[in-house]
Amino acid sequence: MKKIKGRMDESILVCVYYGPNGERLIRRGHKLANIMDCPLYVLTVDQKPYDEFDADKSGYIDNWKELCDELDVDEFIIRDNESRPLVKAIKEVAHNYNITQIIIGQSPQNRWEEITKGSFVNVLLRQLTFIDLHIVSIDRTLKSEEDTMFEKGVRAFLEQDGETYRLRFTRSKDNLYEGIFYKEIGTDFNNGIFKFVNKQGKTCQVHVTEDICTGKMSEPPNLK
Repeated sequence: MKKIKGRMDESILVCVYYGPNGERLIRRGHKLANIMDCPLYVLTVDQKPYDEFDADKSGYIDNWKELCDELDVDEFIIRDNESRPLVKAIKEVAHNYNITQIIIGQSPQNRWEEITKGSFVNVLLRQLTFIDLHIVSIDRTLKSEEDTMFEKGVRAFLEQDGETYRLRFTRSKDNLYEGIFYKEIGTDFNNGIFKFVNKQGKTCQVHVTEDICTGKMSEPPNLK
């Protein structure tokens, strides 16, 4: 059960995008929320559906979820498959959660690079009346070591093969697990990571080497 916050007239929203700076922004928001004793929310927005995220994106999502659990963040919000402009998505979340303060990074990556331009900040300020906007300076030299390690994820399955589990790409009655397979770049074999969601809603992953899962599968099947 979450702690009842002292100040419900204030609430903070941290907007994160993929990259190593997301954790820093979340921790900055947590520090401010502790000082103000108010609710804290974390938001990420993406144009693609969640099940089409590549290995890097889904890895950041998993890490942020774990960090939010560790810091007792009130809610981690994912707006996937979002076709509207970024400002519209942020505005909707801010309205729904009665946000009074928003934290964003100064030099985000990919499509959030526009956030560093004055035009984005001005539009955000015009749309978000009565909301304080904190623009946090972040280290531009930080880079992810996992960039471009995997190809785009594809739907895949695991079926039991003796004491091991074999990777399959077609649905059948023998499938025990359903998930997304991320193949390592530069290999002719099916080497990579198989990610799936267990029955409790937690994202899990196992390594695959030449179609065979390595290591012990501790999670029960999600298709049975």
